[in-house]
Amino acid sequence: MIIQSTISLLLLLIQVPATALLLSRLLKGPRRYPPLEPQQPTPEMLGTVSVIVPTLNEALRISPLLAGLSRQSYEVREIIVVDSRSQDGTPDLVKAAQQKDPRFRVITDDPLPSGWVGRPWALHNGFLFTSPESEWFLGMDADIQPHPGLVASLVKTAAAEGYDLVSLSPQFILKYPGECWLQPALLMTLLYRFDPAGIHTEQPERVMANGQCFLCRRSVLAAVNGYSSASSSFCDDVTLARNIAAAGFKVGFLDGAKVLKVRMYEGAMETWKEWGRSLDLKDASDRAQVWGDLWLLSAVQGLPILILLGFLPLLPLPPLLPLRLLWGLNIFLLIIRFALLLAIAPSYDRKNARGGWLFWLSPLADPLAVLRIFLSAFRTPREWRGRNY
Repeated sequence: MIIQSTISLLLLLIQVPATALLLSRLLKGPRRYPPLEPQQPTPEMLGTVSVIVPTLNEALRISPLLAGLSRQSYEVREIIVVDSRSQDGTPDLVKAAQQKDPRFRVITDDPLPSGWVGRPWALHNGFLFTSPESEWFLGMDADIQPHPGLVASLVKTAAAEGYDLVSLSPQFILKYPGECWLQPALLMTLLYRFDPAGIHTEQPERVMANGQCFLCRRSVLAAVNGYSSASSSFCDDVTLARNIAAAGFKVGFLDGAKVLKVRMYEGAMETWKEWGRSLDLKDASDRAQVWGDLWLLSAVQGLPILILLGFLPLLPLPPLLPLRLLWGLNIFLLIIRFALLLAIAPSYDRKNARGGWLFWLSPLADPLAVLRIFLSAFRTPREWRGRNY
């Protein structure tokens, strides 16, 4: 009995302050900016946006992006695809799109210099080639599937809300059982650590961003020397956004589930390997923040399922107050987890997924998701998108 009480008290000391911090963030949710809706441009927006797409062997998934960008209206001045010497015919697909839409052009970036990661290097090269007449720089990944009216909606929202930089969370396309179970648990590690999408975050070190759809004033990007300050970051989007926020500019992260979709990785193993190793955001955070986030995730996401499963042999519970408080707290955390799962359901396209029902069992993957963040936090990537570093 004494051992059970002592362990319960220790776990309460770990979990109670983490739960209070989590609630302080989640309670901001009702004030968040609503999800973006597709919009039509207005005449003054003519030619105000330069779109940059970094590519490296993206032939199997870039076609929906090219088609979606062609459906954007006259606010898009140019679409520059910066290719890093793809070997699969990616540039040929862009050149074919150019025959139908002259806004497309493809350039090859310079050889990757020491100290740079491939993605920020390609985006930096693209920025240098954008027209100085464009007011906005829009970075987009090759796996994005934009809806008509996306770019107009982004620009109008940024102008109306006074943002110098705004990025969007997408709707994720799921196909296979493993990813339907694992991917929502990995996404939840972000939802627990940061303010909800649509809430303006005042602290630069807590700013969140998504480089898959990343709109920035060209003048602001020029003021910070393009992507130079994020040159060695494997999460360059968050690193750059935090640097821009620290320079005094207004940065926003909004819900874009109604204006763009993304098919990121094929299956659970690729999701675990590729996405999991950038979710720790260690390149954009100091060591204390990384450790603080690991404590929070362990306390409110990783432990509840394990603790509740551990309680099963003890039922009915003995009359020990610490034990009953711990049981109640973790039931409460599990209720929060399922409520958040319901809230993020519109952020997933599971219409054609095999085993889509496993999405609702993703809380059982939470200990694995937290473990993935731990593993990533203490490892420096040596290979990314086919490149060795």
